[in-house]
Amino acid sequence: MKEHAVVIAGGGPTGMMLAGELALAGVDVAIVERRPNQELAGSRAGGLSSRTLEVFDQRGIVDRFLAEGQRAQVGGFAAMRLDISNFPTRHNYGLGLRQKHIERILAGWVSELTVPIYRGRELTCFAQDDTGVTIELSDGASLRASYLVGCDGGRSLVRKAAGIEFRGWDATTSSILAEAEMAEEPPLGIHRTVLGIHAFGREEYEIRDGKIVFANKGPIGVMVTEKNVGATIEPTLRDLREALVAACGTDYGIHSPTWISRFTDMSRQAAAYRKGRVLLAGDAAHVHSPVGGQGLNTGVQDAVNLGWKLAQVVKGTSPEGLLDTYHVERHPVAARVLRTTMAQVALQRTDDRTEALREIVSELLGMEEPRERIAAEMSGLGIHYDLGEGHPLVGRRMPDLELVTPDGPMRVFTLLQNARPLLLNLGAPGRFDIAPWADRVQLIDAEFAGTWNLPAIGAVTAPAAVLVRPDGYVAWVGDRTQPDLTDALTTWFGPPAAA
Repeated sequence: MKEHAVVIAGGGPTGMMLAGELALAGVDVAIVERRPNQELAGSRAGGLSSRTLEVFDQRGIVDRFLAEGQRAQVGGFAAMRLDISNFPTRHNYGLGLRQKHIERILAGWVSELTVPIYRGRELTCFAQDDTGVTIELSDGASLRASYLVGCDGGRSLVRKAAGIEFRGWDATTSSILAEAEMAEEPPLGIHRTVLGIHAFGREEYEIRDGKIVFANKGPIGVMVTEKNVGATIEPTLRDLREALVAACGTDYGIHSPTWISRFTDMSRQAAAYRKGRVLLAGDAAHVHSPVGGQGLNTGVQDAVNLGWKLAQVVKGTSPEGLLDTYHVERHPVAARVLRTTMAQVALQRTDDRTEALREIVSELLGMEEPRERIAAEMSGLGIHYDLGEGHPLVGRRMPDLELVTPDGPMRVFTLLQNARPLLLNLGAPGRFDIAPWADRVQLIDAEFAGTWNLPAIGAVTAPAAVLVRPDGYVAWVGDRTQPDLTDALTTWFGPPAAA
């Protein structure tokens, strides 16, 4: 029986990101993935939010994604565009990039970190005890780990086997997705009718002046709303043809599908993100309509929140209770995502009353303050963990400032690339002595003369010192006269080392 400190079930974006975070921390982690390779059939998430790009920047890999994607103001709320070009971030845009490319790039990064992947195998069952988890695989092999993390999607076997409730709301809408050939060219783009929304496009596209321009040849991607909800079997070509005729009056001679799938607006969330030595992340912990494009991004940020905490517990640096902060911080974020996606689904209905409501909401989002607030939420830049009272930075993302250090100019995100916490001293050098945590926390003396700005909040008072967690969120703000720095260091990065 092979042993690892952590086994991750599922090698999608969430599982890959979590594996990378753990590997950076020096943890023995392995992935179990049912696919024989990273190829992905079907249509999945098509973009990265501003905060996810920042997360990749914090690990030094964002350029890999930027080189292949298309930068644009792609963020929106119920298809109403939200421009974030005035937000104080290096990545004040979204990135158009298909999930298959996102996964390929992440898999390349994880490979560089030498994370083993058990491909072509699935987790079939597991049993946890006081010291770890025994995991059975579909090929008859067994694995032993200190912790198991389910990143195995909305139908998560890990979640079900752990007995974690998946509470929420049943579907009210259903749509068929497909890629196929068509005898007639359909009108490319998104269309709203009394029967719902349908859209046509192609795999290859460019974003020009904020508009998607599709290639003029190749298979057609289709999305069409179904009349009825609740189908229990996979859709067929006949189902697709019938849905197209109902919505468009023709099926455009559709034939030779590459793939056909279905999605709904079912919205559910795990009641707990942790049960003993089993944890959940990504779609295993929360599912919702894809409208708004928050699913993949929320999962990646789950992974970055969990990774450093799990690493510290596995290595004995922090007590097991640190893992409980994962649920405390991330469960409210996903709960809010479920609410925003439900609201967007409601606003996409095409009856006259909903159209009237859309007009009013559109007017509101045209005003600066409502636009910035909702845009900060949809882009992930407005995430705020409740870490207590104090400076507005506490619990929020650390801005990627251009610092002046004894070693020369340095970006904050560059200092986070090794996934180690950071105490940034912005006052006189030598003011802080964190020797008992020196093996875990970087202490950097630096200067910054500019204005501290936060998305949707604006300018905030310049702090004298900032304690930044490996996930890029601020755990403490203050100076050496505040004794709670020791408390913050102990809470987040374990008790002081013995002298």
